[in-house]
Amino acid sequence: MGGMPRRSLFRAALRRADAVPLGTWVKLPAVESMELVALAGFDFAVIDLEHSAMSMETVHRHIGVALLTGVAPIVRVPSLDGGIVQRVLDAGAEGIMLPHVDTVAQAQAAAAAVRFAPRGTRGVGSTSRAGAWGALSREEYLRYGDEEVVLIPQIESAEAASAAAAIAAVDGVDALLVGAADLSTGIGRAESDPEVQRLIADAVAASHAVGVPIGNAGGATASSVEASVRVGFDFTMMSNDASLLGAAARAAVDAGRTVRR
Repeated sequence: MGGMPRRSLFRAALRRADAVPLGTWVKLPAVESMELVALAGFDFAVIDLEHSAMSMETVHRHIGVALLTGVAPIVRVPSLDGGIVQRVLDAGAEGIMLPHVDTVAQAQAAAAAVRFAPRGTRGVGSTSRAGAWGALSREEYLRYGDEEVVLIPQIESAEAASAAAAIAAVDGVDALLVGAADLSTGIGRAESDPEVQRLIADAVAASHAVGVPIGNAGGATASSVEASVRVGFDFTMMSNDASLLGAAARAAVDAGRTVRR
């Protein structure tokens, strides 16, 4: 299979100087949801296997639609168990997001699952979508897996925030994502609490100190993105497909209810 080597759309979005890379969560099991995300102009979408009942077959289809429509498909797996990482990467995912990474050891285990030997333990399956169903050379399949695929551990506890620099510095970690909801819940405080904000700011500074981008998840407003940029986040996620649909539906009904017979 000839042509230019495939490049990560997520990495390309991070390199752009003119716009904040924007993503959203995909939680609904309809492939049209990913198509609509692409049409809206998002740079990347995180297919959520942690907080949805989505099947692996649906994830596979979401990834295919994303790749064909120019959106970087990243999959949040619930854990490293069960060989899920192997399956979604061979399905063509551009990256893996792993929740609740609190220690360097956990980050190292994740990096090993994502990378091929000698860096890691990912198995070779080049007859999958990731290898263009066998049409891609073995060399290019391995190069893409090691150089383009991204690993994004989530920082979701005070312990993780304190270890952010060491986690970010692990070979094979490409970006971090702060989970403010779990972080704040874990210490029994609101997301707006100064202690929570301090932990987040420290994590951002620590990640930047080792040259690793860091992002967050927020709302579907310009003010939410502006707040993320002010904190120093390099990319941000705006809501999710289900909430965006629900908000649009509520707005439509609210508008309709203003009309009286």
